[in-house]
Amino acid sequence: MAQQLLMPKATAVWLVDNTALSFEQIAQFCKLHPLEVKAIADGESAQGIKGLDPIATGQLSRDEIARAEGNANHKLKLSEPKVRVPDSKRKGPRYTPVSKRQDRPNAILWLVRNHPELKDAQISRLVGTTKSTIEQIRERTHWNSTNLTAMDPVTLGLCTQIDLDLEVERASKGRPLPTAAELGATLEASKETEKLPFSYEREEEKEMDADAVFAKLKSLKSDRKDEDDDHY
Repeated sequence: MAQQLLMPKATAVWLVDNTALSFEQIAQFCKLHPLEVKAIADGESAQGIKGLDPIATGQLSRDEIARAEGNANHKLKLSEPKVRVPDSKRKGPRYTPVSKRQDRPNAILWLVRNHPELKDAQISRLVGTTKSTIEQIRERTHWNSTNLTAMDPVTLGLCTQIDLDLEVERASKGRPLPTAAELGATLEASKETEKLPFSYEREEEKEMDADAVFAKLKSLKSDRKDEDDDHY
């Protein structure tokens, strides 16, 4: 992997302000156009950008800058990094230790039974197997299918619970909602319930009769007066 300069424009600002390098040398080192470096020097570009010291970041040495200042034809070269960052590994099936490879068929059987929504590529990423093996276990044509026992790959240490949940979530996206039959619903069809008699009877609201109310009040008052007379 080729080494690249960190923050080229900020580095150019620092080189313009702190060295006697030519615009062409700075442009070549920072992968910029010489006119852009000239604009930085004139204050017309990169305003507000704080210069980045390439010596402090280990990308240039003082000796390299001094050689370039003494020779206008010298091209600046990046310093060799002190720490090598390994290249990213090629994407592919998950590596499974030899001691756990015998457990992969059991894990595949568990995934096929408990998560049928997972695709073969997802199962392959989780336990580090091939699509042909998954197909054989799914169709029970695997050479050891009679002795297989479904076992959770997380318990077997073939993948983490986070990885499993992530793959299940990805597989669930875009799937149609489960039907009533899949959920085991026992509700009857609407065409059957429409034939049932309507048993709820709503009481009719009675209109208020003002005369009847006042007559009732008068009778109560007269009864109370008669009781008071009897008392005396």
